[in-house]
Amino acid sequence: MRAQSSATAAPSIAVAGSEPEPPGFGTLQAALGVVAFSLTFPATAWGLEGFGPWSLVAVRSVLAAVIAGGCLLALHVPLPARRHWAGLAVVGAGVVLGFPLLTTLALETSTTAHAAVVVGLLPLTTALFSALRVGTRPSRTFWVAALAGAAAVLAFTVQQSGGALTTADLYLFAALLVCAAGYTEGGRLARIMPGWQVIGWALVLCLPLTVPVAALALTHEPVRLTAHSVTGLLWVAAGSQFVGLVVWYRGMAAIGIPKASQLQLAQPLLTLVWSVLLLGEHLTVAAPLTAAAVLVCIAVTQRSRG
Repeated sequence: MRAQSSATAAPSIAVAGSEPEPPGFGTLQAALGVVAFSLTFPATAWGLEGFGPWSLVAVRSVLAAVIAGGCLLALHVPLPARRHWAGLAVVGAGVVLGFPLLTTLALETSTTAHAAVVVGLLPLTTALFSALRVGTRPSRTFWVAALAGAAAVLAFTVQQSGGALTTADLYLFAALLVCAAGYTEGGRLARIMPGWQVIGWALVLCLPLTVPVAALALTHEPVRLTAHSVTGLLWVAAGSQFVGLVVWYRGMAAIGIPKASQLQLAQPLLTLVWSVLLLGEHLTVAAPLTAAAVLVCIAVTQRSRG
């Protein structure tokens, strides 16, 4: 594969935007990404039953990179222009490495319900990063609804965890920041190249780090292959790390970073549902009330105009 020159960059952008998608399709893609992400924490908990945290994160990244690299090679996709590699590095650091590692470390001692505080605050943080990086200026109504939704999710998840802050919280809040940066940069890049190529190149870019880390971690951490651990690993690699991010970045490119990020207000509640079904955790009666509040906030943010 050869590097894409500046002379060919403009035509490739034109092609990417030459076929307008049906109204609402961008929202649907972003929503599918949220569904995929909502399974990440339960799948990670399953993966941790048979893998150490460093092994799980490194192997999932390598597997996702193999899938992405195979697609890039099969479709003869040229290397991105040099000016895009810095942005791809931010995506890799935030989404491929930082967020998975920090949340996996947190889930060693935290429940999935408690970890959901991260994704509860992620939409607001992503919108803030977007305003700083991309220059978006959402309306006042948008910000009020976003803050209300984030507050509702945060109150719910903190109440579920008993209100205590632990070492896991430090991992979670750090994950929040690096993931918001990765989402923002990925959403910006998805406007000038297909979203699947954004996450694909970010995964490939991380291979020189993830391959040796995976090899080292697998020799130092115990591995126990079970149905749960293998299923969890495969989902976080193929579902969360690649397919979910593909539709997510496409959705962000279509409807804008701030509005797409607000769909993630529903992610903590979806995660809690999967936690009940897959992990046997229990929900309180506050769940449907929080769900109603979140859906109202999402409706307001989707209708507001920046």
